Formats: sequence, structure tokens, C-alpha cells
Amino acid sequence: MPGTYYEDFSPGYGGLPARAAVSSDAARLDLSGSWAFRLLPGATEGTDGFEQPGFDDDGWAALPVPSHWQLHGYGRPAYLNIAYPIPVDPPFVPDENPTGDYRRVFDLPELWTRTPAVLRFEGVDSCARVWLNGVELGVSRGSRLPVEFDATGLLRAGRNVLAVRVHQYSSGTYLEDQDTWRMSGIFREVALLARPVGGIRDVFVHAEYHAATGAGRLRVEVDADTDADIDAAARLSIPDLGVHDASADEPLVFDSVRPWNAETPHLYDAIVATDSESVRLRIGFRTVAITAEGVLTVNGRRILLRGVNRHEFDPDRGRAVTEEAMRADIELMKRHNINAVRTAHYPPHPRFIELCDELGLWVVLECDLETHGFEHVDPEPWARNPSDDPRWRPAYLDRVRRTVERDKNHPSVIVWSLGNEAGDGANLEAMAAWVRERDPSRPIHYEGDSLTRYTDIHGQMYRTPANVKRIGEGRLLPGERFYPATAGHGDPADEPRNRKPFLYTEFAHAMGNGPGGLREYMELCDRYPRVQGGFVWEWIDQGLRTADAQGREFFGYGGDFGEDLHDGSFICDGLVFPDRTPSPGLLDYQKVIEPVRIRAGSRADTVLVENRYDFLDLSHLRLAWALQDDGVDVASGEFPAPSLAPGEHAEVRVPDLGNQLSAPRSGERWLTVRAQLALDTAWAPRGHVVAWGQVDLYGPADRMPVTRTRTSQAPEFADGRVRVGPGSFDARTGALVSLGAQRIDGPWLDLWRAPTDNDLGWSQHDAEYWRARGLHRLRHRTVSVGIEDEVLIVVTRSGAAATGCGYLTTYRWSAEADRLRLEVSADPVGHWPERGDVFAEAMVDPDLPPAEHAELVRRDKAPSLGRLGLRWCLPEELTRVTWFGAGPGEAYPDTRHAVGTGRFTATVDALQTPYVRPQENSNRADVRWAELTDDAGRGLRIEGAPSFNLTARRWSDQQLAAARHQPELVAEPLIHLHTDHVVQGIGTGACGPGVLPEYRLEVGPAEFGFTLSALEPDR
Repeated sequence: MPGTYYEDFSPGYGGLPARAAVSSDAARLDLSGSWAFRLLPGATEGTDGFEQPGFDDDGWAALPVPSHWQLHGYGRPAYLNIAYPIPVDPPFVPDENPTGDYRRVFDLPELWTRTPAVLRFEGVDSCARVWLNGVELGVSRGSRLPVEFDATGLLRAGRNVLAVRVHQYSSGTYLEDQDTWRMSGIFREVALLARPVGGIRDVFVHAEYHAATGAGRLRVEVDADTDADIDAAARLSIPDLGVHDASADEPLVFDSVRPWNAETPHLYDAIVATDSESVRLRIGFRTVAITAEGVLTVNGRRILLRGVNRHEFDPDRGRAVTEEAMRADIELMKRHNINAVRTAHYPPHPRFIELCDELGLWVVLECDLETHGFEHVDPEPWARNPSDDPRWRPAYLDRVRRTVERDKNHPSVIVWSLGNEAGDGANLEAMAAWVRERDPSRPIHYEGDSLTRYTDIHGQMYRTPANVKRIGEGRLLPGERFYPATAGHGDPADEPRNRKPFLYTEFAHAMGNGPGGLREYMELCDRYPRVQGGFVWEWIDQGLRTADAQGREFFGYGGDFGEDLHDGSFICDGLVFPDRTPSPGLLDYQKVIEPVRIRAGSRADTVLVENRYDFLDLSHLRLAWALQDDGVDVASGEFPAPSLAPGEHAEVRVPDLGNQLSAPRSGERWLTVRAQLALDTAWAPRGHVVAWGQVDLYGPADRMPVTRTRTSQAPEFADGRVRVGPGSFDARTGALVSLGAQRIDGPWLDLWRAPTDNDLGWSQHDAEYWRARGLHRLRHRTVSVGIEDEVLIVVTRSGAAATGCGYLTTYRWSAEADRLRLEVSADPVGHWPERGDVFAEAMVDPDLPPAEHAELVRRDKAPSLGRLGLRWCLPEELTRVTWFGAGPGEAYPDTRHAVGTGRFTATVDALQTPYVRPQENSNRADVRWAELTDDAGRGLRIEGAPSFNLTARRWSDQQLAAARHQPELVAEPLIHLHTDHVVQGIGTGACGPGVLPEYRLEVGPAEFGFTLSALEPDR
């Protein structure tokens, strides 16, 4: 049976040719607002009189436009990553196809009936059929793309009726399988636009910059309507360049212009006008090119993309984002040193691109195309994929045409992307050919073209650093073959991929706690010119604000809305939380990609400053310094940043610091230097910290020695207790029960953490391994309790039911004046099998020396632990935590770049990181000492030898692992304290490489120690 209009292969019908989004002085009527709305359970070709102007909608509800109907009580949102929400039967969709009918009545003056006009829809998901005053205008598909319909001759003075039927599913659904919420409706603005006779239909700005001379060349293509009675010749004015009413047909050359780039986004205001219409443009002069060596340049300089993939999202509005949210995104990105966005996986709202022009971001603009679900369709991957089916070619070309035409005038757009994860095929090649002919000034990206046969950029997702190194060196990856057309017959220099820029299309999956290993990726960009950065997946956790039955608010993810098919919390994988609060992952990324590097100089009163901007010198910055003695500020100052061009570095003296270095010190002495904005910018105020560096002025070898005093008092047994200095122990188990007047329980050996999303990831399997070994349910048996040389020695064995592996731990307790000293030796016992199903070979560079390669592979396969340390239980009153070590935020071995050394204070509650799906969080690293106290100052002090990892929370790791949302974490009447000798790194295994070998915590022996003392209010 033939398909209906919403099930054919075409892009629709009735739409006008695509054109640029421009700001015109022609009349415009915004039709956003409250529309009459009804939801039907299925679609039908019949209209039931729906197209008639007099159709009765009195019983309909009201629905705001723009919006998604699922967020207003009609149906429910559903999250899917790869799987299609419908049976894969292209181009057909199920009869159960929710359909929303919209109706908007608006009044017009007589003037509108005498001018041509168009109706413009910025975005409708997924198929729209449109009527105006009872006349059908057409059908559109391409949800995140604009469409215009001709309304000329159909408008009436007074009352007009616009009707739109929107189908949730259509043939377009097969081309829109993006990893995001599946929600429907008119989610972007609708407007009626006057099109004056003799007006400007379209404009294409070509503004080039010649880096060697500073000259600019401008050519403006104007498509003006013609009319015998109106002069449609277009005129161009650019006041700041001295251009006034010049012919828009003639190219212009300027001896000197200010170029546009993402660091200095200079725009020239321009007007293109005919007698009947004026269009305002913002012109940025810049030239994008790829060198013969395969390096992507802008204005003659290599650029480094320190970017993110960005879905449009708001926790209350879905993809119906406001301008305030768009600006907030860009300002947050700029403040965190992000300079690039890939618009994953569709063109964003047009205002977002305007803001990128204004505030300065490099943009890889992606077409609204993804067919990922065909990868997992029987009988074989990518069977029936539309990308290689000629029946779909008009739809493919329509989508890329509407993408390019809308945003072709934006200087921030430096790369076109054909789409995402749509396999390979002739339709994608046809898209690339059309783009190259229409706009040869920008390169083309598509990660699915792994051989770069029709694209200009080599893009890859989630490659390991070891494999990126091979790409940077111009070598193929293990298992890959040369492109068959290689002229050199096996010479890597002739491989097309090795003559093109390489971008991380997606890397460092930011799901939950993480991502780890960012530094390793970005360091490769310094070593290999063709490796030019890329885009972390992704910008924002797409959690929808909702509440449970008790009214407790939380952010919902897949499965929270009754979906029968979903992909869980995989949608919460951003660098900011749904409310746009920066996560620790964003802070880590900010530090790794900072545009100024500050390191120790050759002398104690100097620092080495390196300019890592692509275009800016450092004249817009000042350097502020602070000297801390044992975490306490003792001196500070400020001085101008050195005059350094991009890529330059210099050693500079810190004024007045030399006088401070000879002063007596009480502990560790650290110098912190911060590069701050000298003036306000459009995205951050004066004083905003762009980069910082910290120098240990003496180093670990020169730190002041710690004096230990061992008392001669031997441990004493009495009444079932053992007394060791200020500590009281259970004589049978050897557990500590009090320290002075302070109650305390523990310690217990701990080897497990509440799994992170990365621990649970497909590439790592750590959480699976830990659970199989029973590390989350250890039981402890006291082997012996005895005294030797005035030391209480307690030996315990820790293991899980039904397993033979475990740890044998020896605790040695001794008194040091009013303190208690603990020395721990922990040794694995039993059989610990290797972890299975890991891709260790891909994690390691195969060209390392054989011994080093074998060792790294062994480490990646070795049995792993989440942590190795001690767990304690403290009274619930000890809620104030002060520590000297790394802070203020959480840090793990491969996510610790954003923390510095100092003295910090927080409450136990404030230490927690509220990841959307609860998981391991809040670890404080390199802690020399920590104090947990109540409001009166009574509590406990723990000192490390030399340092430890600290975590404190009101619930156990088991409770943390069991919770699906933050409200499920209910405080217990105690504090769970972890003092870990070592913790495992984080990695990015939720979608990508697991923990790199150097950050893995493998099963093995360990020795560590602590000193404990009770704190009283009078101390």
C-alpha cells in the first residue's frame, strides 16, 4: 500500500527555496504565543474539515508556541540514543502516530493584503502540514531546519487563520535519530514576513582577510526581486569602512581591516538596501584554509579547537531554548576557555550562531541528519540505510541546502558538517559535492567518511591517546588499510587522511563523574600540528526537571517517564548540570585548555609564562600573585602580564616576592599566580581568572620535617578494651571505639566505590569486575590482636561471601604524646583473575619498546580496585571539614588539574557533587591533614604520611550506588569517612577509552599510615 504524505521519501512540498536568516526592516508579525491545540492518537490523511477557516476549535486546549507538547501533559518524552522509537520499516511509520493540531487566529491591517508575504517556521518536529485561511501551503520535514511558505494573495484584512498539523513520526524520523529526547511540536518561532516588491530575497557575504597584508576583500551576492516600477538595484553601506551606498554588485578591496576570529570577534555593521527593503548584516573578515601539510588555519594561523558538542536543551523547555539560555551557554563556555562548538547534531536556533559571531566561538555547523539506528538492524549493520538509497537523495540534499543557506553569512561558521553517524553512501557524497560547489570557502567534515574520500577533515570519535598519536604521526591504526586509490601504494605520506587536519569529533565522554584523561588528549595537539583539538561530548546534562510522589524535585532521564524503550541516564553526559551549574569535569577541562600557561621559573622569585592563544597577545591580562605559608596568605600583589605574542614564552620576575622568601615559614610555602582580565569583556568581568599556575617554592624534599614523639606507655588491657595512648579499642576485634572523648568506629579496609558511569561503561567493565569479586559486600574477620614492642597489632582478613580472594591487613597502633599513630600493611590473598573484555591493545601505543608495551598491556588487564584505604564512622555532628591539600573541588588521579594546594573549609553536604545519577564523587586528593568538627570545634584531626584521599558523606557507598536520583539519598545519623591511600582514575569508559594504564589501581600490596588526634573547643 502506498505511503501517505508523511511517509514518502521526499523532503516535503510547497516550501520556498532556502535562504539566509537576515534582519530586515520589512514588516514582520511574530506568531509565537498561545495557540489552540488538540492531540490525536494517530495520523490520518483526511483533514476532517481542519483546513477550513471556520473550523470549530472551541473545545481545544491552549498550548504555547514554541514548545514541545510532551512537556505540557500531552504524551511523554522519551530518551533513546541509537534505537529508533518506531519499527524500522522505512519510510513507513506506525498507525499509533500522535498528531498535534495547531490553530492560530491573528488580525492584519489592510496593508498586508497588498504585499507579498511568507510564513516562516524555524523548527517543527517532525512533519508539518500547513494551511492558511483554508488553503494548503505545503508539507515540511527536517525538524531543526527552517521552511518558508508563500502566503501571497491569501492574507485578509482582519481575521486570518493559520492551521498546522504536526505528526510525531514521519519518514523524516528515519533521518533524525539523534542521541537526545524524542519530543514533538512547533518548538521554534513562527512568523509572517512581508516580502516587498523589489526587496531582497537573499544575501551571500564573502568577506576574506589577507593575513600577510592585512587587507580585506568583500563580495556581496544579492538576490533581489525585480519589478518594472521599482529600482531593485542593491546598495551597500559599511560606515566604519567608509562605504556609503556603493553598488552591491562590485567587489570591494580594503587596504586594512580588522579581522574576525574567535578571540577578537570584530564585526562590521553593514546595510544592503533597495528602494523597498533594507537588510542589516554583521560582517566578519576571515579566511579559512587547509595548508599543504594538512593544517587547518584561519587568517593564516593554525587554530586549536578547545570545543564541546552542544545539544540545544533547557531542563524545563527541552529544545525550545530562549535567547537568555543561548547567551548563558556561550558566556559559560568563554569563561571556561572553550572556544569552539560543534552543533550536535543539527543547526541550532539561528540566534545562537549570531551570538557566536558576536562573542567569539569557532563553529562546526552540522546538518540535521543521523541514521544511527540502522547500524543495529538485521540482517547486517546498516542494511537499508538511507545514506546509500537514491530514493532518499532529494531529502538529503534538501537538508544540507537548508543548513548552508541559512547560516552561510556567519564568520563564526568555519566548517560544514554533513551530519552524524549516518553510515556511508552516495547521498552523503552528493551532499558534499553540493556544499563544495555552493561554498568552497569552508572545509567539509563528516566523521563517517573514515577514508576522507569526500570530506576535507579527518574526524574520529573516542580514539585512545595511543591511536591519536599514530594518526598524528601519519600512520594507520592497527587493522586499517590504505585507501585503494593511494598513489604511493603503501606510502603513508600518500594516504589522503594524512594530508588533512584531524579533529576529535567527539572525545572525553562527560557522563557523570569525569571525564578523565583530558590532558593526554590535548598534549597530542602540541606535538602534532595536524591534531587540532575537537569537541568533548557533551555540553549539558539533558535532565528534565520533574518531581517524585513526595514532591521532591530532581532531573529525570530515560525511564523516568514511563517509556517502554529507553537508554537510561546516558543522556546526562554533559560538562554542566541541567541547570547549567558547572561540573568538576568542566573545571578540569577549563584548566587543561587554558590559553596561558604559568609554571615555575629558574629562580624562586620568577615564573615562566607561555602565551597559548591563537591570535591574542597578553596585553588584555594582569597577573595577580599570592604567597601562602601552610595554606595561609602571607603576601600578594599584581603586575602587568608580559608582552608576549601567541606561541611565545618568557620568564618574568614576581615583584616584591624576593623579600618574602627569606621570612620564616611554618610549613609548606606555595606561590599562586593568576592571569586575570584587565578589563570587562562581553562575557566576563574584569578580574575573571583565565589561567593560573602554582609553584611549590621548596618542593617535597625541602619541606619542614615532622617531629614524631613516641610515648613509653605500653598498651593496656582492661574491661574488654585495649588502651593505647588516647585511643580505646575493642579487645576482641581490635577496632577503635574512641579517641579521647570522641566516639569513633573503625577502621575497615575498603576496596570499592559506588560505580561511576565510566566504571559501568562498555569499554572498561570495572564495576562488573568489582561486583563479581564482591568488593561491595566485604566481610571482615579478626585474625589476631596482640601487643609487640608497645604497639597494638591487629590483623584482619577481608573478603566477600562465595569468593576466595581478599586482603590480609595488619594495623599497628602506637601512641605519640596525645596522638594515635596507625601504620597499615595490606596484602592481597587468594586468586584475583584478570579483568575480561577490555581492549587493552588499543589503549597502548604498539610502537613502544616491547618491555614497556607489555607492561602497559598487563596493567590494563590487571585486576582492579576502586579504592584502597580505610573507612570510618563518625558522629553526625562532625559536619565541618577543614583540610590542607588539593582543593577546593573534587579530584581523582586523571581529573585533578583544576585543583591547587591550600587550606580549605566546607561542610560535609557541600563536599558532595550532585551528579544527576548518584555515584562516586567528592574525593579530595593529596590531603596532608584534615579536621572534622562540630559547631563548637570538637572533633577529629587526621594527618597523612605524607598524604591521603579524603571523602566524607552522610550515606554509605552502598546507598549511593543504589540511588537513581538525588532525593533518594537520605542522611544517616552518622558520617561515613574514607581515608584512602590511593583511588583509581576515572577515564571515559561510559563511551570511549577506560582508565589509562597509568591511572589504574590494580590489586597489589600497600603500606600507608595516619596520625589521629581528638580536637577540643579550647584548642
